[in-house]
Amino acid sequence: MGLGMTPGRKPAISNQQSAASGQLDSVAARGSTRGTPRFRRGFTLIEMLIVVTIIGILVTLAQPSFNRAVTAAKEATLKENLFVLRDVIDQFYADNTKYPTALTELVEKGYIRQVPKDPITGSAESWVVVPATDEQGQPVGVFDVKSGSDRTARDGSRYADW
Repeated sequence: MGLGMTPGRKPAISNQQSAASGQLDSVAARGSTRGTPRFRRGFTLIEMLIVVTIIGILVTLAQPSFNRAVTAAKEATLKENLFVLRDVIDQFYADNTKYPTALTELVEKGYIRQVPKDPITGSAESWVVVPATDEQGQPVGVFDVKSGSDRTARDGSRYADW
């Protein structure tokens, strides 16, 4: 046992020690003093600016890839739509021994459900019809279709030439 201590008794604390201990207890209850840092929840403005800047950089880097992917998808859709329309025109000719007078006739006769949209122009009305001609050069129906777009494809060719 320590000096001046009897079994079962607490050590005597001086008034000065007791006052200091009371101050420490009240400081702990308040959470902070001038000399110690406070615990704060949330993010600082600098942290938020850094995160927004990083996101902006990533979006800037991803944007060209996204645009190329969208253009590639539109070109693939255009090729598919042209293939389907040309195939349906050939089927119509094989069945009727004449070309359809308009693309809507293909829908009316049940060859396709609807005239597809040109993915480049975004309209089903923008298809450029290449007419079939008789011996005198008079148009007698739809021989072929092309895109109504005046834009250029990724390979340098014009969509209207596909």
